[in-house]
Amino acid sequence: MGEIITVDDPADPRLHDYTDLTDVELRRRREPAEGLFIAEGEKVVRRAGDAGYGMRSMLLSQKWVDVMRDVIDRSDAPVYVVEPALAEQVTGYHVHRGALASMQRRPLPEPADVLRTARRVVVMESVNDHTNIGAIFRSAAALGMDAVLLSPDCADPLYRRSVKVSMGAVFSVPYARLETWPRDLTTVQDLGFTVLALTPDERAHTLDETAPHRMDRVALMLGAEGTGLSPRALSAADTWVRIPMSHGVDSLNVGAAAAVAFYAVTAGRPQE
Repeated sequence: MGEIITVDDPADPRLHDYTDLTDVELRRRREPAEGLFIAEGEKVVRRAGDAGYGMRSMLLSQKWVDVMRDVIDRSDAPVYVVEPALAEQVTGYHVHRGALASMQRRPLPEPADVLRTARRVVVMESVNDHTNIGAIFRSAAALGMDAVLLSPDCADPLYRRSVKVSMGAVFSVPYARLETWPRDLTTVQDLGFTVLALTPDERAHTLDETAPHRMDRVALMLGAEGTGLSPRALSAADTWVRIPMSHGVDSLNVGAAAAVAFYAVTAGRPQE
């Protein structure tokens, strides 16, 4: 069982993992460099542990100690108990969910490793908004996608906002980064995947016409909000696909579009 320690100094170095959580640029640099990520909220902390991520420490207000008792008992990590006002001083915001945990990152697998047993894959290019990353991972998990591949400039799925929006679904779907973009898409194609580029371009086939649920192995490629897929990514795809729009709407938010497309790609597959 982890030691429960009451801390009353916001400058206590033991709280270093939790400092300046609202400074996005700082945390984006610090967390991968220091090998950690932050799980926020009871459900997310539990899901991170269940997924096998090691715990470095927990930061709790007193009323959450009993709620998280079983998690505390299963871990050797220290538990820092603080007043809500002190938690706000340290983190930079009101921690209304009451429970934070610093978790240990794991090395990312190679793309070929996550593709080996997959049949339905998400490929993201330049999706750098953490909310969109979290929403896409949540839909991918819920709708039966097998893996996620990220271009080098995609946002970090383990950043606190991504994890929170996904409700821990980032722990459920294996993911890897493609090092050379978009050249590494040939690795995906060489493994038998048909790469479908999702675009609002009128030259694209509709998802119904393409019938991706009947294909053996599919990699659905999504671009960033607003700009969409780059010309290079579109050129590297096997087929362009689109979601038909009505009432003069030209496109959907990438998170919403992803959910619709995932359903089309996985329709008829048994869900676990």
